Amino acid sequence: MAQEQPAPLDLSMLDLYTDYLISSVSYTTATGMSDVLDNTVTHDAVTRFLAEREYTNRDLWKVVKPTIRCIESDDGILALDDTIEEKPYTDENDIIAWHFDHTFGRNVKGVNILNLVYHNSQGTVPVGTAVIRKDLLFTDPKTEKLKRRSSVTKNELARELIGNCLKNQIKFAYILADCWFSSKETMEYIVLKGKHFIFDLKSNRTIALTMEAKRKGKFQTVQSLDWEEGVIKTGYLKGMDIPVSVARQVFTNEDDSTGTLYLATDDLTLGQTDVTTIYQKRWTVEEYHKSTKSNLGLAKSPGKTEVTQSNHFFAVACAYHELERLSVSTKLNHFALKAKLYVKAQQIAWQELEKLKAVGMFSPKLVGSIGGFA
Repeated sequence: MAQEQPAPLDLSMLDLYTDYLISSVSYTTATGMSDVLDNTVTHDAVTRFLAEREYTNRDLWKVVKPTIRCIESDDGILALDDTIEEKPYTDENDIIAWHFDHTFGRNVKGVNILNLVYHNSQGTVPVGTAVIRKDLLFTDPKTEKLKRRSSVTKNELARELIGNCLKNQIKFAYILADCWFSSKETMEYIVLKGKHFIFDLKSNRTIALTMEAKRKGKFQTVQSLDWEEGVIKTGYLKGMDIPVSVARQVFTNEDDSTGTLYLATDDLTLGQTDVTTIYQKRWTVEEYHKSTKSNLGLAKSPGKTEVTQSNHFFAVACAYHELERLSVSTKLNHFALKAKLYVKAQQIAWQELEKLKAVGMFSPKLVGSIGGFA
């Protein structure tokens, strides 16, 4: 029996919904979108769009493919990272759950989303997204409390997203990610597929600087190596047969404290400056997270079910793609564009208020008769 094909993505409704996300300055709701469109699109139509089926990265590729094909280049990069958006008042389910946020060093209730973006000098485009699902229930033996965990690891999801980009034959040079994705399996997968990586390593990751040291099991942590300014180390990470180069980068934070990155790559032709310069482009995925949260209502899902919530997050990725296209054409960054829309909305609201004052109970002729204001 032939497998039933999913309903096609309603691109016209997606276009309306993403425009609504871009133009909104407050909470997004199905009713709010219907009101903005003067009820030409009903509340029920918006709800059906969000609930019809779960939209996937196959759907995302249909949306962004024309842009990728227009801008892709051999020096492009893929930047990978996850983000947590707190949703403390939303009912818990497989996707709204408790996640450890390493930024704050504690567990938070919310949604954890893994994102993969394509970047080069012409822009940044989301090419893969996955909501982390904690779909397995278990009892914590220490606390005897019921908890959740994922049946699929983040590194497994990362390899799936990368694999989709390879299948779609996107042109790029490097895959960039922080230490949470620098697993042996992920690095070996990338090399096996004929691509290069630059990944941050935890400071206690161990390396043997020669094949002989590797055979004898003489590994040392990357932080304990004798580092010299501008020098790159080559060796074998424990458990791996692929030689890597490791560069150390010391940086200064905004509070004047210092931090250290240990950046590993399988591209042995790169020098210290090459590695650190290319890795800086990983920041584009952080900018993606910031814009989706601040400008596109990532946490303001009108959905109450897992499917509608997940589809809202999918639509946010599509909205970012549209906002980026506008940013490139107008030469305004995302926040400047959003501010421009906000000012225009305020101007229209002001004009409407003046009209109401001219005919309403607070018109100058009525103020005196009802007591007015001092």
